[in-house]
Amino acid sequence: MLHVDLDQFIAAVEVLRRPELAGKPVIVGGRGDPTERAVVSTASYEARAFGVGSGMPLRIAARKVPEAVILPVDSEAYLAASDTVMAALRAQPEATVQVLGWDEAFVGVTTDEPETYARRVQQAVLDASQLHCSVGVGDTLVRAKVATGFAKPAGVFRLTKENWLEVMGSRPTIDLWGVGPKVSRRLATLNITTVAELAASNPGDLVPEFGPKMGPWYAQLGRGDGERVVDDTPWVARGHSRETTYQQDLTEPAQVDDAVRELVAHVLEDVIAEGRPVIGLTLKVRYAPFFTKTYAKRIHETFDRDLVLAGAFDLVAKIEPDRPIRLLGFRAEMSMPEEARKGHTPTRSGW
Repeated sequence: MLHVDLDQFIAAVEVLRRPELAGKPVIVGGRGDPTERAVVSTASYEARAFGVGSGMPLRIAARKVPEAVILPVDSEAYLAASDTVMAALRAQPEATVQVLGWDEAFVGVTTDEPETYARRVQQAVLDASQLHCSVGVGDTLVRAKVATGFAKPAGVFRLTKENWLEVMGSRPTIDLWGVGPKVSRRLATLNITTVAELAASNPGDLVPEFGPKMGPWYAQLGRGDGERVVDDTPWVARGHSRETTYQQDLTEPAQVDDAVRELVAHVLEDVIAEGRPVIGLTLKVRYAPFFTKTYAKRIHETFDRDLVLAGAFDLVAKIEPDRPIRLLGFRAEMSMPEEARKGHTPTRSGW
């Protein structure tokens, strides 16, 4: 199986529209104004060389690269480019395509020459979209996904059971797909700091720290094992969310209440369009200068706006008093279709 990942996707789409930007540091984020509160959506390789990365405050990125071209986010353009790429992938012989996002997908195919097939896929994507992609080849989804990191930019790399530990064994656990900073720190408390150490761990020893499901899963991840089938079942959203970064901190309770009402109204529009009731709520709060907390609760299945809003204000009551707020986000989790509850439909969570 293959994992196809478009190189510096958003920045590359912008360069296609503005060829004069080729080779220059390009940063995309917010409304393209570094004096406003916004974060980097993506940066070209030239900008990344200065330490700019996704999620970085735009003003800091501009300070790191004063000569950078900073552009506003244009979601419609990126979606159109993504649709072109995914259509090119689906057009490949005997390919099963599982879309992971705008800029990446798994491609399932049976072939004795996966690297050759991967290069044909790269050419097909380039011909259709003028965008370059990197391709990871693997015998599991995990190995294919991780292999792509070694393929960048615009290359092909293969990871299998045979070379997994040779390539990955000495690397820190945070290099694994699905292991973030918090999990890697928790693993370190168990004296597990490398992929090889995680691969050699007893799954049962991880249960006290991570639970009966996630403990064995992390041990499996360390070995690169896991799912071997690409599933093209259409993605079903588990929930909908909206968030807003405020140019001026919210300091009064009335401001927070008004902001939450607006977020809830927008989210419920998306939920009602799905036709599935709300079963859970999450409020995301980013206090100034840059400290984020989330508050969540379960509710009985409902479409009732008043009940959802009441639940949202239950979460608002947990906000720390007298702390300025720079961002608020609201997420509504929905009940899943029956086929998804049976495990036939892949889902993605929000924050």
